[in-house]
Amino acid sequence: MFKWLDEHFEECLMVIFLILIACVMMLQVIVRKIPFLPSLTWAEEFSRFMWIMSVFISLPYTVRKANMLRVNVVIDLLPEKLRKVINLCVDVIVGVCMALLAYHCIECLRWSAGEMLEGAKAETSPAMNWPMWWLYAVGLFGFCLATLRAVQMFFIHLSKFNERELTTLEQTQLDAKAELEAAAKAEGAK
Repeated sequence: MFKWLDEHFEECLMVIFLILIACVMMLQVIVRKIPFLPSLTWAEEFSRFMWIMSVFISLPYTVRKANMLRVNVVIDLLPEKLRKVINLCVDVIVGVCMALLAYHCIECLRWSAGEMLEGAKAETSPAMNWPMWWLYAVGLFGFCLATLRAVQMFFIHLSKFNERELTTLEQTQLDAKAELEAAAKAEGAK
């Protein structure tokens, strides 16, 4: 169960957000075409919020899957041990950056909560009147989870330090070969 969650937690959340966006926007299109029904005033804002949430949830996903934007061509030219040390350094840097961003999200939440505690009306979204601190909380959740994922990747890279690691070119060739074999198998099944 934990292994499945480790591999698919963020994916499930992003799929849910995408389904919600698609359903609400499709409903909005349908409602606009029916003359006697008023259009949904909240649909665009809801979809925007779901999009923002999926962005913050995709951050830990990219850290866990090691799909962050990198220039591996240069790193692949280096000796294997040096590549692994660079990967460990990248994990530390990503973890520190995500922790700093989480800290600043906490500051935003404190500001928002302080505003509410002082009796001022809390900032809300225009169409749905959702408290804006929800979005700050999602950002905090995403950055904290990304920090945990960076620490996790550091220990995964550390535990596999003495194992051989494929270069980007080798991995691409291996993936292409697997795709060709799968296509040939599917073609043979027809």
